[in-house]
Amino acid sequence: MPHCDKAKHIAKCLELAILLEVSADKPGNVNFVVGFEGTRVEHFLASAVAARASFEEAANRGIAIANRKLPISNAGIGKLIRDCAADIDAWQKGGNTLIGTVMLFVPLAVAAGMTQMQGNGFDFAELRRNLKLAVESTTPQDAVYLYEAIDIAKPSGLNGAPDLDVRDPHSKERLLKEQVSLFKVFQIAAGYDDICSEWVNNYAITFNLAYPHLMEQLKSRDLTTAILHTFLKVLSERPDTFIARKVGREKTAEISRDAQRILELGGADTAEGKQSIIAFDKKLRNSGNRYNPGTTADLTAAALALCTLNGYRP
Repeated sequence: MPHCDKAKHIAKCLELAILLEVSADKPGNVNFVVGFEGTRVEHFLASAVAARASFEEAANRGIAIANRKLPISNAGIGKLIRDCAADIDAWQKGGNTLIGTVMLFVPLAVAAGMTQMQGNGFDFAELRRNLKLAVESTTPQDAVYLYEAIDIAKPSGLNGAPDLDVRDPHSKERLLKEQVSLFKVFQIAAGYDDICSEWVNNYAITFNLAYPHLMEQLKSRDLTTAILHTFLKVLSERPDTFIARKVGREKTAEISRDAQRILELGGADTAEGKQSIIAFDKKLRNSGNRYNPGTTADLTAAALALCTLNGYRP
């Protein structure tokens, strides 16, 4: 596949993953029927389209790295995330929609560009090796750009940072002065944010939990149910860090137990499971969005990205 076609292919896969994730009716999240105040499904659809150019550029840089035309430290992952956040902000008026997903997808696009395709897919062992190289090669300037991306997206639930708080105006100066790379920032934050944890742990949740479960679900269920069950599976095993930063770990653990009980009841496969999903969705939405499992949605999107990169088509 020619280089330009490969980059476009990767970008299409990642855009499709976002569209598939938002199309599934997941408890406590925006879908085609229910939105949040000021944020509706059309904002996510517009965001997916707006993000595609940054994913293609990230893939092109990965290809250039593989061909030894660009040092990996010059991949510019932080700026790619910042530019993607700016494009998303310009194309919709629903506020923060995808910043967590973009933080996962941009390194994934770079790594996919670095990885040789095998038929319609990629060797995931090589892809993970390249992911590790890409995130560990980030620079202090990448960190500054990431902070600027967060300034643009303005996500909620940012309290609790152990150091270098993105809300502190002096943090960007410290990143450069103290030479703190973006990977180091995520190491600091990995204990309270699972997006950062994915960077630090080579996307362990995505590759070892979410993606295998999604692929197993797809063997016997329709896509929407497979996505829903994967979302619940991840939430049951990984208390959502977006919720935890807003309401604390105790309530977050309770929500994970709720997800586990739904799966034990059969999820969307049984009448009792379906009723429990409806009740769970109501519980999450009645919280004023404090119980929105946004990080779980990002991780589900990452699992879908692996599916589409590996050749899955709906």
